[in-house]
Amino acid sequence: MTGIFKQKNPANIFLLLVFGVLIKIPAFLHPHIPVPNNEDGLLFREITHFLAPAGKANPVIYPLLAVGLLFLQAVILTRFINHQRMTSHQTWYPGMAYLLLTSLFPEWNYFSAPLIINTFLLFILSALFKTYNQPDARGSIFNIGLTLGIGSFVFFPSVTFIIWVILALAVMRPFRLSEWLLCMVGATTPYYFFAVYLFITDQWSWQNLWPHFSIDLPVLLPSLWLAGGAFLLVMPFLAGGYFVQDNLRKMLIQVRKGWSLLLLYLLGALFVPFINSTNSLENWVIVAIPFAAFHASMYIYASFRIVPQLFFWLSVGFILTYQYWGPGW
Repeated sequence: MTGIFKQKNPANIFLLLVFGVLIKIPAFLHPHIPVPNNEDGLLFREITHFLAPAGKANPVIYPLLAVGLLFLQAVILTRFINHQRMTSHQTWYPGMAYLLLTSLFPEWNYFSAPLIINTFLLFILSALFKTYNQPDARGSIFNIGLTLGIGSFVFFPSVTFIIWVILALAVMRPFRLSEWLLCMVGATTPYYFFAVYLFITDQWSWQNLWPHFSIDLPVLLPSLWLAGGAFLLVMPFLAGGYFVQDNLRKMLIQVRKGWSLLLLYLLGALFVPFINSTNSLENWVIVAIPFAAFHASMYIYASFRIVPQLFFWLSVGFILTYQYWGPGW
C-alpha cells in the first residue's frame, strides 16, 4: 500500500482522496456538530453561526468540511515538501502520513478552529521558506504577520506563533530589527481595525479586543487507546527525525534551515494546547503538520522496507479497531 504513494504520480492525488475518505468513514457516520470554545476566535464563531441552519438540517456538512480541509492541507504539505526539495525524491508520502496520523484521534477530524488554523500555518511556513536569500522580503514578512493576526481571530491561542515566526526569521535571514518590527505590525494590523470597529460601534473594551488568556495543564483521561495513538504518533516521528539527521550533510543549506523551521513549528504547536486549555484533543491537531513531515521521512529513507510497512499497517489496524470496536467515534 505504501508503494502507491512512493512516486510523484499525478493520479496519486485522486488515490490520496480515496484513501482519506475510506479511513475517515466514521466521521461521516457519526457527524460532530462544532460548539465554539472559549479559545475560539470571533471569525470561527461567525463561521459556525453561518453554518448552523444548514448543519442542523444536514449535520454531515461538518465532516465534509473537515475532511475537505484535511485533504487540502495534505496536498499543500506534500507540494511544499516536494517543491522545496526537503527530501531526496518527490513522493506523496507527506499527504498520506498526514491523513493517516490525523485519523489516530477522532477529535482531529472535527470541524474546529485549530483545524482551520492549520491552513494558515501552512501558508506561513511556505512564505517563511521563500524569504531565504530574498533581497527585499518586506512585503512577504508583512503578509506573514498579517496572516497570523487574521488567524488568531479564528483560533486565538495561535497568536503565540508570533514567537515561532520571529525565531524562523532569525534562522532564515540575517538579523534585521526592521523586519521583525514589520512582522509585528502585520500581526497587530487586524487588531487595530477591530479596535476601530469596536470604538465606532460603542462596544469598546479590552476584553472584547483581547480575549481571556491563561496557561493551564490540559486534563486528558489516560487510556490504552490514548497511549496507543501516542505511540504510533511518536515512534515514526523519532525514526523520521533520525533519518533526517542522518541525511542532513547531503542537503542544501536552505533545506537544513527548512527542517529547523519544522522543529521550531513543532515546539510552538506543543505549547498551544496549554493556552486556555480544554479537556479535548481538538487543539492538539496543530502538531499534525510537523509530525507528518517527519513521518514521511521515515517512509522515504528507511533501509528496511518492513519498518515503514509495519508502522503503516499497525496504524491502519489501530484506527479501524478504535473506530469500529473501540470507544472511538
